[in-house]
Amino acid sequence: MKKYIYRFYDDKISSLLQNGKVLALYGPRRVGKTTLIKSFLENFSGKFFFGNGDDSALREILESENINRITSAFKGYDLIVIDEAQRIINVGLGLKILVDNLPECKVIATGSSSFKLSGKIGEPLTGRQKTALLYPLSALELSEEFGRMAINENLENYLIYGSYPEVITAENTEDKKDYLVLLRNSYLFKDILELENIKNSSKLFDLLKLIAFQIGKEVSLNELSNSLEIAKQTVERYLDLLEKTFVIKRVRGFSGNLRKEVTKTSRYFFMDNGIRNAVINNFNNLSTRNDVGLLWENYLFVERIKKQSYKKIYSNNYFWRTYDKKEIDMVEERDGKLFGYEFKWGGKKKTSEKLWLETYGNADFELINKDNYLDFII
Repeated sequence: MKKYIYRFYDDKISSLLQNGKVLALYGPRRVGKTTLIKSFLENFSGKFFFGNGDDSALREILESENINRITSAFKGYDLIVIDEAQRIINVGLGLKILVDNLPECKVIATGSSSFKLSGKIGEPLTGRQKTALLYPLSALELSEEFGRMAINENLENYLIYGSYPEVITAENTEDKKDYLVLLRNSYLFKDILELENIKNSSKLFDLLKLIAFQIGKEVSLNELSNSLEIAKQTVERYLDLLEKTFVIKRVRGFSGNLRKEVTKTSRYFFMDNGIRNAVINNFNNLSTRNDVGLLWENYLFVERIKKQSYKKIYSNNYFWRTYDKKEIDMVEERDGKLFGYEFKWGGKKKTSEKLWLETYGNADFELINKDNYLDFII
């Protein structure tokens, strides 16, 4: 299989760049941010600088907060790219000095850690930045490269191994497993451990394993706290960090009319099925698994999130459940309307369509299954 696959931003970076502004490109580790930028630079006609936040000389200059020093170093470039920018202390202030004093210059800053990079960039660069989020390969991108039928043919692979670029391009399933285990062991907690000064990742991993078995179910912080023998506040902090480093995604319950609606708990999804399966060490075929429904729900939810992000479908996302166990897997609140979706892999499943539509007169309902899922995620 080809080693470089079309990314959604391939033909859009030029339009996102503006003089005197920073394009902040976020995303999980190893999703291809650096590869994307280097591919763009291959056809860039101007003069550019490409640097990495690990470079001590680069860090020293941008951390100096010295206008003369910063402008002297970067004067004359049409484009400045700072990869792994979250490693530079107060990088936002350094970039603010750069774009304020070299307004003819364009800047790209990439980072794998949203909470650090956005925190360091956000306030100093208010009004001076655009943001873009790059995920593991989406069905949207894969269908553009290989066609819709390829998604159908490889669906089991996506449910088991996910869609990190190096997983997709791996030659065989053993290579896919090896890479996911490497991601799990070497990169999954790297930002949290380095930047948040957490010494022991074992509790983080144990927490993630518990979440992996509860996809699509409400999570009790008290139960997690008791199981892990750590404070509830620590559980909350760890879950927040795991979300801000793009490992998991939190979804809250939706409520509008009924007192019996469940709203105080949250559900969590993994941003990649392969990472989820690596956490529980299960890469078995679908025919031998008892969690296919969970994998299907996780896959559809995350692919929908990717589609929303890339196609700018501005939506608040929820789940909906009543105490008598009527539920909708995903609720989108957008354009003044409610859109309810239930996810079904196979077999008969009683839906909550009737109660949902009776409760919310402005709502739509759709059952998403293997017959129509491509329209939902592409």
